[in-house]
Amino acid sequence: MYDTFVLPKGDAYGGIELKKSYPKYLMTALIAAALFHFLAVASYWLTVWLAKEDEPVVTVRILKYSELGPPPSVASEAAPAVAVSGPAVKPTIGIPVPVPDAEVSPEQTIATQTELAQIGPQIGEGTGGTTQVDLGDFKVDKEVEKELKLEEPPADFVPYEQEPIAVKQVRPKYPDIALRAELEGTVYLKVWVTKEGKVKKAVILKSDAEVFNQAAIDAAMQWVFTPALQQKKPVDVWVAIPFRFRLKDVQK
Repeated sequence: MYDTFVLPKGDAYGGIELKKSYPKYLMTALIAAALFHFLAVASYWLTVWLAKEDEPVVTVRILKYSELGPPPSVASEAAPAVAVSGPAVKPTIGIPVPVPDAEVSPEQTIATQTELAQIGPQIGEGTGGTTQVDLGDFKVDKEVEKELKLEEPPADFVPYEQEPIAVKQVRPKYPDIALRAELEGTVYLKVWVTKEGKVKKAVILKSDAEVFNQAAIDAAMQWVFTPALQQKKPVDVWVAIPFRFRLKDVQK
Protein backbone atom coordinates (compact mmCIF):
# COMPACT_ATOMS: atom_id res chain seq x y z
CA MET A 1 0.00 0.00 0.00
CA TYR A 2 2.85 2.29 0.88
CA ASP A 3 6.01 2.72 -1.20
CA THR A 4 9.29 2.31 0.66
CA PHE A 5 12.21 4.65 -0.21
CA VAL A 6 15.58 3.08 0.26
CA LEU A 7 18.79 5.09 -0.05
CA PRO A 8 21.52 3.62 -2.07
CA LYS A 9 24.17 1.91 -0.04
CA GLY A 10 26.92 4.18 -1.22
CA ASP A 11 25.04 7.38 -0.18
CA ALA A 12 24.29 6.26 3.40
CA TYR A 13 25.05 9.22 5.92
CA GLY A 14 23.83 9.69 9.52
CA GLY A 15 24.77 10.04 13.18
CA ILE A 16 27.35 7.30 13.06
CA GLU A 17 29.28 9.03 10.32
CA LEU A 18 29.15 12.41 12.16
CA LYS A 19 30.52 10.88 15.35
CA LYS A 20 33.36 9.37 13.43
CA SER A 21 34.35 12.68 11.72
CA TYR A 22 33.94 14.86 14.88
CA PRO A 23 37.38 14.15 16.45
CA LYS A 24 39.20 14.90 13.22
CA TYR A 25 37.58 18.30 12.73
CA LEU A 26 37.90 19.21 16.44
CA MET A 27 41.63 18.56 16.41
CA THR A 28 41.99 20.58 13.22
CA ALA A 29 40.12 23.54 14.79
CA LEU A 30 42.24 23.43 17.98
CA ILE A 31 45.47 23.39 16.01
CA ALA A 32 44.29 26.31 13.86
CA ALA A 33 43.26 28.34 16.94
CA ALA A 34 46.58 27.66 18.68
CA LEU A 35 48.52 28.73 15.61
CA PHE A 36 46.44 31.92 15.34
CA HIS A 37 47.06 32.88 18.98
CA PHE A 38 50.74 32.09 18.71
CA LEU A 39 51.08 34.27 15.63
CA ALA A 40 49.18 37.12 17.34
CA VAL A 41 51.38 36.99 20.47
CA ALA A 42 54.53 36.68 18.40
CA SER A 43 53.53 39.68 16.28
CA TYR A 44 52.94 41.81 19.43
CA TRP A 45 56.28 41.02 21.02
CA LEU A 46 58.05 41.48 17.67
CA THR A 47 56.51 44.94 17.35
CA VAL A 48 57.57 45.84 20.91
CA TRP A 49 61.09 44.63 20.31
CA LEU A 50 61.43 46.56 17.06
CA ALA A 51 60.07 49.77 18.65
CA LYS A 52 62.42 49.56 21.63
CA GLU A 53 65.29 52.05 21.42
CA ASP A 54 68.77 50.94 22.06
CA GLU A 55 69.99 52.17 25.47
CA PRO A 56 73.20 54.17 25.32
CA VAL A 57 76.23 52.34 26.54
CA VAL A 58 78.15 54.28 29.19
CA THR A 59 81.78 53.40 29.53
CA VAL A 60 83.46 54.29 32.81
CA ARG A 61 87.21 54.54 32.83
CA ILE A 62 89.12 55.02 36.04
CA LEU A 63 92.12 57.29 35.67
CA LYS A 64 95.28 56.77 37.61
CA TYR A 65 96.81 59.48 39.74
CA SER A 66 99.76 59.65 37.40
CA GLU A 67 97.45 60.35 34.45
CA LEU A 68 95.96 63.45 36.09
CA GLY A 69 97.30 66.73 34.85
CA PRO A 70 98.49 69.61 37.03
CA PRO A 71 95.77 71.55 38.88
CA PRO A 72 94.69 74.83 37.30
CA SER A 73 96.43 77.85 38.66
CA VAL A 74 94.38 80.27 40.72
CA ALA A 75 94.92 83.71 39.36
CA SER A 76 94.98 86.30 42.08
CA GLU A 77 92.54 89.02 41.25
CA ALA A 78 92.95 92.35 42.88
CA ALA A 79 89.97 93.73 44.73
CA PRO A 80 88.15 96.40 42.81
CA ALA A 81 89.02 99.84 43.94
CA VAL A 82 86.27 101.72 45.70
CA ALA A 83 86.04 105.33 44.78
CA VAL A 84 85.72 107.52 47.86
CA SER A 85 84.46 110.95 47.18
CA GLY A 86 86.21 113.68 49.10
CA PRO A 87 84.33 116.00 51.41
CA ALA A 88 82.51 118.77 49.68
CA VAL A 89 83.48 121.22 52.39
CA LYS A 90 86.84 121.19 54.08
CA PRO A 91 86.68 120.83 57.86
CA THR A 92 87.33 123.96 59.84
CA ILE A 93 87.24 122.51 63.36
CA GLY A 94 90.57 121.58 64.86
CA ILE A 95 92.75 123.33 62.26
CA PRO A 96 95.30 125.55 63.98
CA VAL A 97 95.27 129.14 62.86
CA PRO A 98 98.58 130.99 63.14
CA VAL A 99 98.46 134.24 65.10
CA PRO A 100 101.13 136.84 65.72
CA ASP A 101 103.44 136.32 68.68
CA ALA A 102 102.17 139.47 70.35
CA GLU A 103 98.67 137.97 70.73
CA VAL A 104 99.88 134.77 72.42
CA SER A 105 99.89 134.87 76.23
CA PRO A 106 102.96 133.10 77.64
CA GLU A 107 101.00 132.15 80.80
CA GLN A 108 98.18 130.39 78.92
CA THR A 109 98.46 126.57 78.91
CA ILE A 110 96.31 123.64 77.76
CA ALA A 111 94.79 121.49 80.48
CA THR A 112 95.98 117.90 80.60
CA GLN A 113 93.70 114.85 80.81
CA THR A 114 94.40 114.53 84.55
CA GLU A 115 93.39 118.13 85.18
CA LEU A 116 90.23 117.72 83.14
CA ALA A 117 89.24 114.62 85.15
CA GLN A 118 89.61 116.55 88.42
CA ILE A 119 87.08 119.15 87.29
CA GLY A 120 83.64 117.89 88.43
CA PRO A 121 80.14 119.29 88.04
CA GLN A 122 79.26 122.14 90.35
CA ILE A 123 76.48 121.18 92.74
CA GLY A 124 74.51 124.03 94.21
CA GLU A 125 73.22 124.08 97.76
CA GLY A 126 69.66 122.93 98.30
CA THR A 127 67.01 125.34 99.50
CA GLY A 128 64.51 122.80 100.81
CA GLY A 129 63.15 119.45 99.75
CA THR A 130 64.19 119.85 96.13
CA THR A 131 67.58 118.94 94.76
CA GLN A 132 68.96 120.85 91.80
CA VAL A 133 71.92 119.76 89.72
CA ASP A 134 73.75 122.62 88.02
CA LEU A 135 75.13 121.55 84.67
CA GLY A 136 76.13 124.92 83.36
CA ASP A 137 73.02 126.60 81.99
CA PHE A 138 70.92 123.42 82.33
CA LYS A 139 69.21 122.64 85.64
CA VAL A 140 67.16 119.58 86.51
CA ASP A 141 64.52 119.70 89.21
CA LYS A 142 64.04 116.26 90.73
CA GLU A 143 60.45 116.91 91.80
CA VAL A 144 59.50 118.20 88.34
CA GLU A 145 61.13 115.17 86.75
CA LYS A 146 59.16 112.88 89.06
CA GLU A 147 55.89 114.58 88.18
CA LEU A 148 56.61 114.30 84.49
CA LYS A 149 56.87 110.50 84.71
CA LEU A 150 53.76 108.80 83.37
CA GLU A 151 51.80 106.82 85.92
CA GLU A 152 51.22 103.25 84.86
CA PRO A 153 47.63 101.94 84.88
CA PRO A 154 46.67 99.22 87.37
CA ALA A 155 46.42 95.57 86.49
CA ASP A 156 43.18 94.16 85.13
CA PHE A 157 42.52 92.52 88.49
CA VAL A 158 43.46 94.32 91.69
CA PRO A 159 42.33 92.79 94.98
CA TYR A 160 40.53 95.18 97.32
CA GLU A 161 38.54 94.92 100.53
CA GLN A 162 36.17 97.82 99.85
CA GLU A 163 34.93 98.45 96.34
CA PRO A 164 34.65 101.94 94.87
CA ILE A 165 31.20 103.53 94.97
CA ALA A 166 30.03 106.12 92.46
CA VAL A 167 29.18 109.37 94.25
CA LYS A 168 28.71 111.39 91.06
CA GLN A 169 27.15 110.00 87.93
CA VAL A 170 26.80 111.87 84.65
CA ARG A 171 24.38 110.66 82.01
CA PRO A 172 25.80 110.65 78.47
CA LYS A 173 24.43 113.03 75.89
CA TYR A 174 22.40 111.27 73.20
CA PRO A 175 24.15 111.86 69.84
CA ASP A 176 22.06 113.92 67.44
CA ILE A 177 22.75 111.63 64.49
CA ALA A 178 21.62 108.61 66.49
CA LEU A 179 18.57 110.48 67.71
CA ARG A 180 17.52 111.40 64.17
CA ALA A 181 18.12 107.83 63.02
CA GLU A 182 16.25 106.48 66.09
CA LEU A 183 19.18 104.24 67.02
CA GLU A 184 19.55 102.54 70.40
CA GLY A 185 22.44 100.63 71.91
CA THR A 186 24.69 99.90 74.87
CA VAL A 187 28.35 100.76 75.41
CA TYR A 188 30.38 98.87 78.03
CA LEU A 189 33.39 100.75 79.41
CA LYS A 190 36.09 100.04 81.93
CA VAL A 191 37.35 103.13 83.73
CA TRP A 192 40.53 103.65 85.67
CA VAL A 193 39.60 104.92 89.15
CA THR A 194 42.58 106.49 90.90
CA LYS A 195 43.35 106.58 94.60
CA GLU A 196 41.56 109.93 94.77
CA GLY A 197 38.40 108.43 93.27
CA LYS A 198 38.68 110.25 89.95
CA VAL A 199 38.42 108.67 86.52
CA LYS A 200 41.72 108.93 84.71
CA LYS A 201 41.05 106.79 81.64
CA ALA A 202 38.12 105.07 79.92
CA VAL A 203 38.44 102.08 77.59
CA ILE A 204 35.64 100.59 75.46
CA LEU A 205 35.02 96.91 76.12
CA LYS A 206 31.99 96.39 73.88
CA SER A 207 29.76 98.67 71.83
CA ASP A 208 26.57 98.10 69.87
CA ALA A 209 27.26 101.12 67.66
CA GLU A 210 30.30 103.35 67.32
CA VAL A 211 28.15 106.46 67.24
CA PHE A 212 27.65 106.14 71.04
CA ASN A 213 31.33 105.57 71.96
CA GLN A 214 32.51 109.15 72.37
CA ALA A 215 29.42 110.22 74.28
CA ALA A 216 29.91 107.35 76.74
CA ILE A 217 33.60 108.20 77.21
CA ASP A 218 32.84 111.88 77.83
CA ALA A 219 30.27 111.00 80.47
CA ALA A 220 32.47 108.39 82.18
CA MET A 221 35.37 110.84 82.55
CA GLN A 222 33.11 113.04 84.73
CA TRP A 223 32.20 110.31 87.22
CA VAL A 224 33.55 110.44 90.78
CA PHE A 225 33.98 107.43 93.09
CA THR A 226 34.99 106.67 96.60
CA PRO A 227 38.46 105.09 96.33
CA ALA A 228 38.88 101.34 96.60
CA LEU A 229 40.56 100.24 99.82
CA GLN A 230 43.02 97.41 100.39
CA GLN A 231 44.31 97.06 103.96
CA LYS A 232 42.78 100.47 104.68
CA LYS A 233 44.84 102.09 101.92
CA PRO A 234 43.46 103.48 98.64
CA VAL A 235 44.44 101.63 95.48
CA ASP A 236 43.94 102.20 91.76
CA VAL A 237 41.41 99.84 90.16
CA TRP A 238 39.41 99.30 86.99
CA VAL A 239 35.61 99.58 87.17
CA ALA A 240 33.17 98.43 84.46
CA ILE A 241 30.28 100.78 83.60
CA PRO A 242 27.50 100.10 81.08
CA PHE A 243 25.91 103.09 79.34
CA ARG A 244 22.52 102.36 77.79
CA PHE A 245 21.14 104.68 75.15
CA ARG A 246 17.30 104.44 74.98
CA LEU A 247 14.97 106.72 73.07
CA LYS A 248 12.41 106.58 75.84
CA ASP A 249 14.91 108.14 78.26
CA VAL A 250 15.32 111.14 75.94
CA GLN A 251 11.58 111.64 75.61
CA LYS A 252 11.09 111.94 79.37
